[in-house]
Amino acid sequence: MDGVVNVHKAAGLTSHDVVDRIRRIYGQRRVGHAGTLDPMATGVLVVCLGKATRIVEYLSNSDKEYRAILSIGATTDTQDATGEVLSERDASGVTLDALTAAAGRFVGEIEQVPPMVSAVKYQGQRLYKLAREGKVVEREARGVTVHSIDVVGFRPGGRAEADLVVRCSGGTYIRTLCADIGDALGCGGMMSGLVRTRVGRFALGDSVSIDQLAEAPQDHVISMADALADMPAVQLDEEGLRRVLHGMEVVPRCALYGTVRMMAGDGELIAIGVAEGDVVKPRKVLAE
Repeated sequence: MDGVVNVHKAAGLTSHDVVDRIRRIYGQRRVGHAGTLDPMATGVLVVCLGKATRIVEYLSNSDKEYRAILSIGATTDTQDATGEVLSERDASGVTLDALTAAAGRFVGEIEQVPPMVSAVKYQGQRLYKLAREGKVVEREARGVTVHSIDVVGFRPGGRAEADLVVRCSGGTYIRTLCADIGDALGCGGMMSGLVRTRVGRFALGDSVSIDQLAEAPQDHVISMADALADMPAVQLDEEGLRRVLHGMEVVPRCALYGTVRMMAGDGELIAIGVAEGDVVKPRKVLAE
C-alpha cells in the first residue's frame, strides 16, 4: 500500500514507536515519518507508507504549527521539563507586554543551534544518543523561519507560564525557541508542553489515533497526490507521460516555478518535478 496517514501521536511514544506500530498494522516494512515529535509531545505525525516514503522530504519541509507551554524562570539541560534543572530565577516581574515583546524578537528569519536532545546527526550519530552518553558537541546554527508567535495565554507568578501558538518552517526547534525567549526575558525558560497542530495541510482535527487506524486501516490512507495538494501540478498527456516515465523533460501549458507535481489524467501522481525556465524536469519518478 502506498499513501500517507495523519497520525495523532500520544504522549510517551517516540516517533519510531509509532512507525513500528504502523508497520504491524499495515503489514508493511517501508514506513517512515515526516518530522520527529519528542516523546513528551503530542499531535500530528505524518507517516508515509510504501512509495510515499519517497515524498517524505517534501512533507518534512512543510510549514508547521505548534501550541507550546513556556515555563518562565527555570532552565534545564534539555530545554524542556524532562531535563535536569540548571537554574531557577524569580519570574514574578515578567509581564504580558514584556513577554509579547520578547517573543516578537524571534519572528522572522532566525538562527537556531539544534539542542543536544535532537535527531540531528553529528559524525553519523544522532545528537540525542550522544546526549544520553553525557556528551556535548559543537553544533552549527541553522537558519529557520518563524512566521508568527502568538501569546494566547499568560499566568504570571514566580514560575510564570505562557501558552504560545507558533507557526514556523520545518526544522524549527520549539524547545530552543522557548529557551531563547526565556533568556530574552532575563530569567530563563523551558518548554513544558507541546502539541503539533499542523504539518502543511495535515491538521490535528483530521488526525487519527493508532487505535483508530488498527480498527480500519484502509479508511485513513491519503493518496500521495492529495498529500501534496498544496504543490502546483502539471497535467501530462500521453506523450508527456511517456517522456516523464523515461526521465525526460516536458513543456507545461502555463508558466510554473519551483517544485511541482507531475500528474496523469486519472489523478495519479507520476513524478515530482522541478520547473526550470520553459520546461519541467522530473526529479523523482514515482510511477512504474
